[in-house]
Amino acid sequence: MDLLQQINPLYSLSGLAVGILVGLTGVGGGSLMTPLLVLAFGIHPATAVGTDLLYAAATKGVGTAVHGSKGTVQWRIVGLLAAGSIPATLLTLWFMHQRQGAGDGAAGLITVTLGGALIATAAAVLFRNKIVKALASRSEGLDSRRVAALTVLLGAILGFLVSLTSVGAGALGMTVLLVLYPKTNVAKLVGSDIAHAVPLTLIAGLGHWMIGSVDWTLLTSLLSGSIPGIIIGSLLATKAPDRVLRPVLASTLALVGFKLLA
Repeated sequence: MDLLQQINPLYSLSGLAVGILVGLTGVGGGSLMTPLLVLAFGIHPATAVGTDLLYAAATKGVGTAVHGSKGTVQWRIVGLLAAGSIPATLLTLWFMHQRQGAGDGAAGLITVTLGGALIATAAAVLFRNKIVKALASRSEGLDSRRVAALTVLLGAILGFLVSLTSVGAGALGMTVLLVLYPKTNVAKLVGSDIAHAVPLTLIAGLGHWMIGSVDWTLLTSLLSGSIPGIIIGSLLATKAPDRVLRPVLASTLALVGFKLLA
């Protein structure tokens, strides 16, 4: 009850806005929420990342339940991604724990990596179709073992990025999956990407909680706005002009990324 009484309306409104954008574009909330918390509200980067990871685990859990009920999750792909991401997540959390005694060194590393990840996400959002067309034909000639190994490698990269910045599991991960699995139904890749994000963000978020970088009051405020926001955005998605939304979103992510790197 105490947490509910401490809900901050401004954070709830931010959660609502981000939730609507996630529902409209499908881009992960971390790409939007984490930089918003850091730049607009002055939240410490580690706290912003840790809180956002648990926020993502809750929202992605709902998405996984929906995709699971529709049969649009390829559990083999989820398992391969997790085989790489979970060890990488644990190693990254251990590294961050070791850096705690280094003052704001960890904060600087998070900020720089977050800026780079946002710029890469912006490119993935804007040029996804061109990237997939250019690379998918090459991946079709790969045997199943090599595709499996590359999927595990992708999981490891996402484990590092998501644990450090909470960014990467959405636009970046989905773009590479489309390249590696060009013959797989897109809805099944989306479902698999979302399902993999649940254990990834949950483990990373719990790890951040254990090292003291989760604000539970902030988390409650964000969820109170984002859950209805995602529902609203999903309902409006078919009416929203994608040709307008994607360039605007990509430009915003790129500008924020460069701002963090400046």
